[in-house]
Amino acid sequence: MGLKITQTAHYVPPKVVTNDDLAAMMDTSDEWISSRTGIKQRHLAQQEQTSDLAIKVAKQLLKQANCSADQVDFIIVATMSPDYLTPSTAAIVQGAIGANGALAFDLNAACSGFVYALAAADKLLTTYRRGIVIGAEVLSKLVDWQERSTAVLFGDGAGGVLVEQSPEQSLIAEDLTTYGQEGSTLTAGYQPVNSAFNKDEAAAHKHYFEMDGRAVYRFATHEVPNSIERALAKTDWQLADVDWFVLHQANGRILTSIAHHLGANEQKFLSNVAKYGNTSAASIPLLLDEAVAAGKIQPGQKLILSGFGGGLTAGTIAIIF
Repeated sequence: MGLKITQTAHYVPPKVVTNDDLAAMMDTSDEWISSRTGIKQRHLAQQEQTSDLAIKVAKQLLKQANCSADQVDFIIVATMSPDYLTPSTAAIVQGAIGANGALAFDLNAACSGFVYALAAADKLLTTYRRGIVIGAEVLSKLVDWQERSTAVLFGDGAGGVLVEQSPEQSLIAEDLTTYGQEGSTLTAGYQPVNSAFNKDEAAAHKHYFEMDGRAVYRFATHEVPNSIERALAKTDWQLADVDWFVLHQANGRILTSIAHHLGANEQKFLSNVAKYGNTSAASIPLLLDEAVAAGKIQPGQKLILSGFGGGLTAGTIAIIF
């Protein structure tokens, strides 16, 4: 038995913040942001939490599939920006949609989270029949809006898929890697010790994104091509056989560099980073759903999904859609 993606969906908050809007808040410009990242705008939550975004995606998936919530066996939410440490965002989704028989848990592999979650779902489908996998983020909670180097990068959103047990395996290969020794390169959401006897007064800013941008860029442009090549080596595909590369939308320049490192056709690298910015675990399923809705991604096509980011982590799956 294997995994088959049967539905895709996404949701973003209605509030759009352009580069010009940010330029009115800090020392930056549309030209500075666009030339370095390819980002033109992002969607930011105002009242909605991460679970709210994920719930909307879950409900869309069920409606499109004409499926009732009690037919869902598991829910995985990939996120690095949960509502709470407990309950999990997935548990909140489970309760909200009435999937009372479903097991539910969060998975945090940052921007690789959705790929890691699909790999986990593939294993669960050896036992269970149907599940929902969502990447959802409200990263604006973790942004210092006075720090130009990170504030311009991130956006909020959610995307997800309904996956079902299939007699034919469509997830052909995976490559999941973690580089914990480089974890301090990209951090957010620090939880300081805060007892009556030991307060970390210097830790307040560690709640926000702190990133060595050059190191992250080097990691992405070198390790992601390596991960993709290792995944392809586990298949009988050639690079030219891949119909679409659906990669984490961190930065337009990174996507171009990865294509060049691989020697792949850059036209096969889907991108919506200009519209949404970096939405971490949400970026791949959001891009996937847009491409399906646009008719670009068709059943039977060969896809490479690859995420990379905090951890540091990288993850690639080769899948037949």
